Amino acid sequence: MINPQGYKWFFETTTPAEGHMHAIKRTVVEAQTKFQHVEILETVSYGKVLILDGRIQSSQADEFIYHEALVHPGMLATEGPPHSALVIGGGEGATVREILKYPSIRRAVMVDIDAEVVEICKKHLPELHRGAFEDRRTEVRCEDARAYLENTSDRFDFITVDLVEPLEEGPACMLFTKEFYTLVRDRLTPGGTMTLQAGMTKLNELAFYTSIHRTLREVFPVVAGYQTFVSCFGTPWGFILAGKKLDPRRLTADAVDKLIGERMSGQLDYWDGATHQHAFSLPKFIRKAIDAQTRVVTDAHPLIMA
Repeated sequence: MINPQGYKWFFETTTPAEGHMHAIKRTVVEAQTKFQHVEILETVSYGKVLILDGRIQSSQADEFIYHEALVHPGMLATEGPPHSALVIGGGEGATVREILKYPSIRRAVMVDIDAEVVEICKKHLPELHRGAFEDRRTEVRCEDARAYLENTSDRFDFITVDLVEPLEEGPACMLFTKEFYTLVRDRLTPGGTMTLQAGMTKLNELAFYTSIHRTLREVFPVVAGYQTFVSCFGTPWGFILAGKKLDPRRLTADAVDKLIGERMSGQLDYWDGATHQHAFSLPKFIRKAIDAQTRVVTDAHPLIMA
């Protein structure tokens, strides 16, 4: 491999047989927390990159694509302007940042089990959270998200699940099951919605995405898959919206743009009506895979990624 600049490289496997590489300028921080290995690297192409257990979570240059896609479809599909939101995971604070663009939001709770990762991101990734942790509406809780949902009586207009995939059997496996999604549904207001990142949507790697989609259909009356391409991931990425009332696939581009104008303040650089229409128009091979999937993920039979 030609390397005229003498860069070190970070190599991320996307499947057991594939991967992609990023040239590294420097290591900002590297640590082992109680729960995971965390790195923040400054890359040549994407600036600072957050990596957990060897998997890229977001990059300074294109995180707006991921976080806008994760948050805004659900926030725009609630029945009326959303007043309360819950983020499960989301350690770098960018998910909460997007939620706070809605003046109607009075309370934004973030539950992330790893307090060390949250503190590292607060210190080293101000470009991503942009003061979201200091906003008076933000409440950060470092505890197990499932236990939080089981014990709270609070209801939220919007809940988003921003977690790494379950790479091994452990507590994270219990956050991708029918029982967990039932808890989420029961903590939503009657017109509430949830979104989640649901892994790759590349050819031959759809088992995780379609299993989660099938599982959500056991719990929610409305389940709508969508995708976008996140450059630093090197692969198309899947998301799913689940709700009780409004089907986002029925929103026209004009309707989405109107909702953005009515509900939001601040700038969006990725999501608008045209993007919405494109993202929810899944290609034929993904639709066929969703229709063919029969697996329902449960506590007794959790899903573990290779």
